[in-house]
Amino acid sequence: MRLKNLIENRYSVRAYIPQPIEAEKVNYILDCARLAPSACNYQPWVFYVVTNKDAIEKIQESYNREWFKSAPMHIIVCKDSEQSWKRKNTDNKDFGDVDAAIAAEHICLAAAETGLGTCWVCNFDPHILRKALDIPAHLEAVAIFPLGYIDEEKSISPNKNRKRLNEITKWI
Repeated sequence: MRLKNLIENRYSVRAYIPQPIEAEKVNYILDCARLAPSACNYQPWVFYVVTNKDAIEKIQESYNREWFKSAPMHIIVCKDSEQSWKRKNTDNKDFGDVDAAIAAEHICLAAAETGLGTCWVCNFDPHILRKALDIPAHLEAVAIFPLGYIDEEKSISPNKNRKRLNEITKWI
């Protein structure tokens, strides 16, 4: 599938079937994330792959939505603030969030390419998540991705309303 078609057809999935995900697919998705570009190639990310049922229940406490519980696996993308590049000459901006977000989008696209669904979840309680996974202080969870095979009977592929290019583009 061509990239634009993949982007157009991918959507936030909120219904999964309890089918296990093949290790080859998970490794492919993680490898795609690993290959994401980052500021100065610092690669300031860590991916927590959660398959243990007890751990999944604990992270679900950080985002208590019924649909979230249907995913058989979750990937948590964390930025490593000790490894991220900072713009030192002006404002010391930390680009770890940006870098982690690029890797996270690679996860979304690679999952879609392999026939799996994801949903970008940011509305979680970071304190509960940190405690549940024993995430060290120098790491910060940026997003949680429930991952699984789409429950076609329950999942709704929404109509994507996107702004037109002329609304978001400035040519100089």
